[in-house]
Amino acid sequence: MTAAGTRARVRAELTREIVDVARRHLASDGAAALSLRAVARELGMASSAVYRYFPSRDELLTALIVDAYDALGADAEEAERLVPRADLRARFRSVCTATREWARVHPHEYALIYGSPVPGYAAPESTIGPAARVGEALSRVIADGIEAGTVDPAADATGADSAVEPGLVERLGLSTEEPNPSIAARALLAWTTLFGLISFELFGHTNNVVIDHERYFDDAVERLATMVGLPQEEVRPAATP
Repeated sequence: MTAAGTRARVRAELTREIVDVARRHLASDGAAALSLRAVARELGMASSAVYRYFPSRDELLTALIVDAYDALGADAEEAERLVPRADLRARFRSVCTATREWARVHPHEYALIYGSPVPGYAAPESTIGPAARVGEALSRVIADGIEAGTVDPAADATGADSAVEPGLVERLGLSTEEPNPSIAARALLAWTTLFGLISFELFGHTNNVVIDHERYFDDAVERLATMVGLPQEEVRPAATP
């Protein structure tokens, strides 16, 4: 390995160490209290050295946010990939379930990306793509249903897609020639409702209201799948002996 290659590897390893320590501080102190100086102290580095990797707290926060969105997106996409392509409802369900499971396993990272905004921090454009991965996974399932002719993009003929940014409709693959479509608006509603369900559960807003969160969540996901127009699964008769 060349000297330049060695330096690049060392830099990548140290960058990862800084992010890992910052993630632990996120869990113990919260995003608003994240401090480059505190991270440097734990690593035994001068704060000036850490600033060479992350010139500001906001850049370190952005790295944590992008990592969290990408980890969540990767889990959701992998779960969906393992389901047979023709089983649209199961694919939709798998994305939702994997999203909830990731949030329950990584509550502090979930709170970073879907909890209270960090005072003084404005997320840059580099977070937009990673943030959209779950929504795009859900929309791919719906788009496949449209292509297969099993999802009607204008089932309710409300024309609600006119309220959605046209560029977003195109990006999600939900653009259609049907008159008065609402499929993009319904997909967006499913996406935002999914995270509302998870956030209410994770942040305790359904305590003393819901007694079986898993059953409630599964039922809600089925309702969302119906709302976006995914066909019901066929009930196959039991085989005769």
